[in-house]
Amino acid sequence: MNKQVTDWSHFPYFLAVVRCGSLRAAADALGSTHATVDRNLKALETVYGVRFFDRSKSGLALTTAGEALLPMAEEAEASVLAARRKLTGLDRAPKGTVRLSVAPMVATTVLPPILARFSQAHPEIDVELIVENRRADLARSETDVSIRVGFAVDDDVVGRRVVTYAKAIFASQDYLDRHWGAHGPDGEGLAWIGWGDREAVPPWVKNSPFPKAELRHTIREGMMVMHAVAEGMGMSYLPLISREHDARLVQVPGTKAVLDRSIWLLLHEDLRRTTRVRLLVDHLSEELKALKPLFLGPLA
Repeated sequence: MNKQVTDWSHFPYFLAVVRCGSLRAAADALGSTHATVDRNLKALETVYGVRFFDRSKSGLALTTAGEALLPMAEEAEASVLAARRKLTGLDRAPKGTVRLSVAPMVATTVLPPILARFSQAHPEIDVELIVENRRADLARSETDVSIRVGFAVDDDVVGRRVVTYAKAIFASQDYLDRHWGAHGPDGEGLAWIGWGDREAVPPWVKNSPFPKAELRHTIREGMMVMHAVAEGMGMSYLPLISREHDARLVQVPGTKAVLDRSIWLLLHEDLRRTTRVRLLVDHLSEELKALKPLFLGPLA
């Protein structure tokens, strides 16, 4: 082992393989290639003169040396990220780029006009929008600001609960015209569109006003659930504000809106005084709060 060589550039590839379980998955996570990840792993093993992974047809497994390196690599990563956040936090100019992560449902239904107004107010601040259902890791600097939907947030970050929203059961008018008149008292003859793991009768169906409606479809992405309801495939719970996005959505007769999750704004502590980040967070907070009547409907 060359004791004078400490090649930190290989560490992200090592950590990505540990976290993702394979070269291919690590390459996807890093936006790199299988060959690049493999080359960096082999280079790191050459530097230290040991193997960090046992390679087999079933995948990669850490060796004893790999297990010993892991906490040190994580500590090195944490130090680099902390330094990056500290330096970024020194920026006081209202310009530059802010990375914003958000789930597709929120991004599509409410965000475009909000970001357009921010861009007009702050023409020198660019927003890099990351739209995905996966939760971006603020601690690992995968994003600067995150709009999160949930009942609570347990991340070690600065968080604002901006607004709680209500949900209701929606269908399309076409679907109601075809099926509503013949349905039974407990929903017989109606169809649910689900969004989670497929169960014969999940708890949310049992506890709904239509416990005997059939769960006929399962879609794991919120925007696709909304589109499927609008196209007449069945009924489902959706945020009340969804009807502002698609006029085909109709609240099912006789049902009531109920409170659901909250929308949170999250950022790392080290970035809270960065001007461009603070400006975006304040803008998002004010704009989302202004939509409270649409988020809550009759519960506002």
